[in-house]
Amino acid sequence: MASPSPLFLLQILLFAILPSPISPSSINDTPSTYIVSVHPDAVKPSIFPTHSHWYQSSLSSLLSPSPPLLIHTYTGAAFHGFSVKLSPTQALLLRAQPHVLSLLPDRLRRLHTTRSPHFLGLGTSTDSAGLLKDSDFGSDLVVAVLDTGISPDRQSFHDRDLPPVPTKWKGSCVNTPDFPSSSCNRKLVGAKFFCAGYEATNEFRSPRDSDGHGTHTASIAAGRYVYPASTLGYARGLAAGMAPKARLAVYKVCWTAGCYDSDILAAFDAAVADGVDVISLSVGGVVVPYYLDAIAIGAFGAMDRGIFVSASAGNGGPGALTVTNVAPWVTTVGAGTLDRDFPADVKLGNGKVIPGMSVYSGPGLAPGKTYPLVYAGTQAGDGYSSSLCLEGSLDPKFVAGKIVMCDRGINSRAAKGEVVKKAGGIGMILANGVFDGEGLVADCHVLPATAVGATSGEEIRRYISSAKPNSPPPTATIVFKGTRLGVKPAPVVASFSARGPNPESPEILKPDLVAPGLNILAAWPDKVSPSGIPSDHRTTEFNILSGTSMACPHVSGLAALLKAAHPEWSPAAIKSAFMTTAYTVDNRGKTMLDESTGNSSTVMDFGSGHVHPQKAMDPGLVYDLTTFDYVDFLCNSNYTEQNIKVVTRKNADCSGARRAGHSGNLNYPSYGIKQKMSTHFIRTVTNVGDGESVYSARVVAPAGMVATVKPEKLVFRRAGQKLNFLVRVQTRVAKLAPGGSVMKSGFIVWSDGKHNVTSPIVVTLQQPL
Repeated sequence: MASPSPLFLLQILLFAILPSPISPSSINDTPSTYIVSVHPDAVKPSIFPTHSHWYQSSLSSLLSPSPPLLIHTYTGAAFHGFSVKLSPTQALLLRAQPHVLSLLPDRLRRLHTTRSPHFLGLGTSTDSAGLLKDSDFGSDLVVAVLDTGISPDRQSFHDRDLPPVPTKWKGSCVNTPDFPSSSCNRKLVGAKFFCAGYEATNEFRSPRDSDGHGTHTASIAAGRYVYPASTLGYARGLAAGMAPKARLAVYKVCWTAGCYDSDILAAFDAAVADGVDVISLSVGGVVVPYYLDAIAIGAFGAMDRGIFVSASAGNGGPGALTVTNVAPWVTTVGAGTLDRDFPADVKLGNGKVIPGMSVYSGPGLAPGKTYPLVYAGTQAGDGYSSSLCLEGSLDPKFVAGKIVMCDRGINSRAAKGEVVKKAGGIGMILANGVFDGEGLVADCHVLPATAVGATSGEEIRRYISSAKPNSPPPTATIVFKGTRLGVKPAPVVASFSARGPNPESPEILKPDLVAPGLNILAAWPDKVSPSGIPSDHRTTEFNILSGTSMACPHVSGLAALLKAAHPEWSPAAIKSAFMTTAYTVDNRGKTMLDESTGNSSTVMDFGSGHVHPQKAMDPGLVYDLTTFDYVDFLCNSNYTEQNIKVVTRKNADCSGARRAGHSGNLNYPSYGIKQKMSTHFIRTVTNVGDGESVYSARVVAPAGMVATVKPEKLVFRRAGQKLNFLVRVQTRVAKLAPGGSVMKSGFIVWSDGKHNVTSPIVVTLQQPL
């Protein structure tokens, strides 16, 4: 019998997966964009030259006579499928097709260093030893940055003395009117943009950065050495990224309105196909199950190809359950402080000095003179709007010629200063709210201004309100003290840094670790003001920003160094090296503080601790993972086999042995327990240190609990050898009020006298309502 023709095969396929066309009258509901996951076993008929032609033809047959056009076609490097705008009725029809695994709504995401290399122990380019030299500064590695684009003309991205682009690189540099392909060089090896999911307006339709965020994060990860560097005279010194010789590939996915999942997924797909080694993503959103999370899906596809993915933990702190980007195959990075700050103190008329923080270099206040001080919230009218110094809320008669105290919230911190300046105020004190705590962020203000903590803000309000009718009115001035180094304590967990526990997988501790993220100096576009306010026409080569967005590229660049020094290490091995060598004490030798409260921080704040690059270079042992370990984890997390296939593109068998385990048994470098009286963990460690070595276990159980390890010694005969051990934790009944919870933590350390391989143990007990 003759073989059927390709056209006949296509007709069989279409009749098998597509029902009869629907009439236009039945499609009258509002369309939305969906990401369509196509079954990985679905093979494109040979009659179609590309997957795009195949998908579009299928849509035309299903949804004629007015089929929607494809937005993105994903190549299959990180994801198999396409994105398209559909009405709810059309979405239901498409979802019912057997070759369609799922439809994900296109969600909107938000964007969540002269001192940090020194603070992290990386030294300078003239150092004769250490991680930088051993990794050749990351020269042959390509770091992908998914962000707002890049300003290629910044000094941080020059390619002087760099060797040719690695031959493995398959990417390209787009050519647009404002971003010619010549913008790329041996440093910036690739640049693309993705805006089909969000049709950008009034922005560069190119990889060029019109926001500044992407330029900043890219230079933190892999900026070249630049001297001198500063922001308006602050933080003077030698600027450098974590991997100064690593190559950069920039994928612009974020625009004025935010970052759409369909564009982010397209960038993941392109980055994997282009041949990057590390992907850095300082973007986040609401935590959803992994099969509905485009970032988790794209990151899995990258991890499956050996690419390390780091993402910001989010800026929702200091509240609990605020951490985002929580998939275990992603390295989730929170933010800590450096041992540098920018003091700008408030001196009140009563002689009291209130500590503050600011980056301001314009005309200052007269030395030795104090000025009338008012709290904007006491202005007649809408006290709430005026207290926040919102646009148009201040009465010039009330604030002119005075220093105005504004509350933090709603509009940007620098924008409040502009509102005060427009109304005739000569200075501003920006006070944290109770939720913000005592964490201070330095901003490039447009008038003399400083930020103070919540407690200090309340003290200033009391001073203002205590003035008697016949007594001198309250006065103040702001004293700017420039840059201060050697600050103690440091590091401190930043107030805004998102905290655990992990909302999706409580057994997996998130964030994984913290890195410098407060007041970080890095490259900045010359067409964007340092304050980000349109009326501010100042320009600067570098700017100072804060956020877990800044912490994430620190780890991304460090991952490039580790991968360059250990090309055989998997993404999980690199993550393990970071986590098990992280530290939890500050430069006073005490547990890191929580900036929001001033109290000691916990594993829910910092995860395994603060990244330590030099120790991560030689961790001794690593907890390694394969793609199928994550499949087992999803099985034991009660995901359906179809949902697992959406994430992994693998056929999952969740019966039998895989169901016999529990999700906490993932070979992760931390141990998480929730609501169980007795739990055991089976872990496997790989020797990446000395060939013959003996490691002994030391266990510090969570308070009031019992933890044991068997065996207590691991004897390795060679490098690369894997050995198993079992950890058993027995909890005790906790007397809790209905709805109450308690978190206890301990740790386990494997030591051979040279390496200390540390993993936290976290127990969370909760009493139901």
